[in-house]
Formats: sequence, structure tokens, C-alpha cells
Amino acid sequence: MTNDTPSANRLHIGIFGRTNSGKSSFINALTHQQVSIVSDIAGTTTDPVYKAMEIHPLGACTIIDTAGFDDVTELGEKRLEKTRLAAEKTDVAIIILSADEEEGDEEKALEWNKYFRGRGTPVLFIVNKSDVDAENAKNISARINKATGEEPLLISATGGEGMDAAKEALIRKVPENFGDRQITGELVHEGDFVLLVMPQDIQAPKGRLILPQVQTMRELLDKKCVVLSVTTDKIDDALSLASRPPKLIITDSQAFDVVYKKKPAESLLTSFSVLFAAYKGDLPYYVEGAKAIDSLNEKSNVLIAECCTHAPLSEDIGREKIPRMLRKRYGQGLSVNVVSGTDFPANLSGYDLIIQCGACMFNRSYVMSRIGRAREQKIPMTNYGVTIAHLTGILDQVSLPGVNA
Repeated sequence: MTNDTPSANRLHIGIFGRTNSGKSSFINALTHQQVSIVSDIAGTTTDPVYKAMEIHPLGACTIIDTAGFDDVTELGEKRLEKTRLAAEKTDVAIIILSADEEEGDEEKALEWNKYFRGRGTPVLFIVNKSDVDAENAKNISARINKATGEEPLLISATGGEGMDAAKEALIRKVPENFGDRQITGELVHEGDFVLLVMPQDIQAPKGRLILPQVQTMRELLDKKCVVLSVTTDKIDDALSLASRPPKLIITDSQAFDVVYKKKPAESLLTSFSVLFAAYKGDLPYYVEGAKAIDSLNEKSNVLIAECCTHAPLSEDIGREKIPRMLRKRYGQGLSVNVVSGTDFPANLSGYDLIIQCGACMFNRSYVMSRIGRAREQKIPMTNYGVTIAHLTGILDQVSLPGVNA
């Protein structure tokens, strides 16, 4: 079912504009549902509203209704922070202006357009309420076109005029390769034998598999690979039962050392975290960032960023295992700060290295926004799996999709 599609895999469509420009009305008209509350009172939408739904022919989407970006109150600044976070998650941005706006009111819209352009995010301009003041709607459209080269669409969300054209324009704005990325890339093809090594330790949810394991397994089945799954203690049994060595072994990064020692020489080896580093982020950048590990010392500061907001567990990979590995090598004085969820610092200057988890809970746009922030501030950044492979001394033996596949 489409509703079962993980949020991180959905097309995120962000709706941005001034307060009372008709953002919520536009969403309701686009989706033919009462997704957002509509009111004449400015500021009805406070925190961004995320709504997962199916939009034909786009498929599984997440619509983000944001607060107005012109609220200058103290509370408005907090709301604006939420809007900025929504912008980082946006795959396609729709900037809505209202036909009752005055000349100069579009300056904020142009600033947001510049932000999205800098991130490579496609932007669609909409002038709403064109039935209220058709002449001013045309004037606003002309000014936007002159400033950006984009031709805004004139619509009336409440009356429905122009909505079909808006939907068609939205479809054209979706990047051609969106949804084409594969977790396993070119590492395996139809008929290949793949061994999955999945330790079911304290971090594994009782009775379930973690999301990267489920998604990887599903992709392998869709590719018509031959898949065998075992826990770490059953690797030898699996290899002895198989009539041929696996083309690829995918393991939990924590088991890299054990699996590497047992794998057949002809079998490729990678981990779920490494695969997701390529699927959700920039794997070559992470591999380059791993070189900074060798420059750490007892006075270094490391930021570990995990997506999940679960309560800390004993032997947690981000909070316990990686910090322990780093301190064992570089000294107990090495400082490690852990953030979770979307709590990612704007200022990274105090860190010598950032280690990001596989990011299975975030969409790629948001992960790339973190990478962009690290690049801008010239702070090396890597990934859980890449870090463990580097510290284990086998990174050059690990198969990296898009790098050495």
C-alpha cells in the first residue's frame, strides 16, 4: 500500500508563502482533501503540517504546509525556524504569492527562491487569488518573471481555476531521476546470490527488522536476487550450505570485523550503513571525510548525528560503540557530542569531525542539506559504516556503491 511507503522515500513537496496567501487552500485544492485548516485569520498554520498521501501520477508524496515566512514576532521567528527545517527536506518547492499583495511584498519570495536555487531544489511560482485582482496578479507575475526567469501560474485555489495547469507544472518540476536511486546500485543483478548478516541484538526491535534491512531485502527481491539471511553466529552454516559463494555479503557495520574474516575471497562485502550512505547522502564525500579520523587526538571534538530519537540503549552504536572505538585509539579525553532527530547544529566550527548515521529516517534532500552545511564550514563528515570500516582497517576492501562498484 502507498500509505506504507516510508516518509523518507516520498517526494516532499513544500508549500511556502506569506501569511494568508492561500497556501492551505492551494493544498486542499491540489489534493482534493481538507488537508490543511483554512481561515481568513493570518497565521492559522503555525508549525509545518506534514501530510503523507498519493497524488496521481506522482505517487507517494509528503505535502508540507508551512507557516508564513513574513511573521516577524518572537513566536514567528520560532515558526520560521521550523519552516527553514521544512525547506531542507523539500524536493520540490511551491512559492505562493497572493494577488492582493502590494509591489515589494514579493521580496521574501525572491529570497526563498534564491535559497532553493542554491540547493538545486526546483521551484514553482503560483499567484493565488487571481480572481480577486486579475490585473495585479499579472503585474506580480511579470515582476517575478523579470527577477527569476520563471513564469508564475495564475490560479484561484478556492474557485479551482488554474489548478489543472498547476498540477501539470508541478509534475514537470519533479527531477527526472527522482525515485530511481537504488540501495545496492550496480553491486548486484538478477540471479546473484546475496548473503545478509543481521545481528539481532538489543538494538533490533523485538519481532521486527530495522528499516534499512527491510528496504534492502525488498530491493534485492525486486531485482530477483537469491537472498539468504542469517545472524552473525550462523555465517559458517550459511556458507557451507550454499552451492556457490555469495556475490555480495551485506552486514551490520558492527560485525564488519567478524564477517570480513569469514567471507570467501571472491565475495564482495559492504554494510547496510554504507549502502544508505550512498542512497541518502554522498558516499565519496564520506569516504574522503573518513581520512580526518587519522588526524584525531585526545583533544579532538567529534559530533555524532543520528536520525532516530530512541532512548539510549546499552551498546548503542552511535552513543557507545563508535565513541569507545575512537577513545581506545585516540585517548579517553576525546570529546563526543551526540545529537538526534533534526537537532543538527547550525554552527559546526567547534568540531573536528562529524559522523552521520545511515539516515534511513530522513529523505535525501535533508541529508544533503547537512552535507552542504559541513562543506560550507569545511568540517570533515563521514558515516557510521565508513567510520567502522576505517577503524577496522578494511575500508579499502569494502564495496562502495558508485565509488568502487
